[in-house]
Amino acid sequence: MPHPVTFPSASARFSMPFLFAGQSQKEFFVNESVARIDALLHPTIVEERGDPPASPSEGDAYLIATTATGNWEGKEDQIAVWQGSYWLLIEPRDGMMLRDASSGAGAGQLLLFQGSWIRPSAIAAPTGGTSEDTEARAAIESILSALQVYGILPSP
Repeated sequence: MPHPVTFPSASARFSMPFLFAGQSQKEFFVNESVARIDALLHPTIVEERGDPPASPSEGDAYLIATTATGNWEGKEDQIAVWQGSYWLLIEPRDGMMLRDASSGAGAGQLLLFQGSWIRPSAIAAPTGGTSEDTEARAAIESILSALQVYGILPSP
């Protein structure tokens, strides 16, 4: 006897639950998908931390640090989004980017996921040399400044 046709229950990349004909309580599955889309559309984290905050606000997203403890232990590098009564955990995929909106050293930076989250390194302005080209240095400093303003590079 041939095997019955089976369908996956969630999307392959971000585990968004699929609906099936005749399925009851579809609103739970639709709401779960909408919450994931909302979190992933332009992902921005409040901060990177190893444990859940005491009183997060609805929609706050956190990057779970490699020093995760408590309820977040074993969830390192995932994005945790507070949904009012539970944490929606999103496992990152290679190529995913997010913005750090914290007030710390990485504020405004874009992070890239390639097996782990990568933050860009600061690049020092040019100095030294035997002959100084002020126009070239000014152009380089202008480029570095623009890259810092747009969150591609951190401020030194």
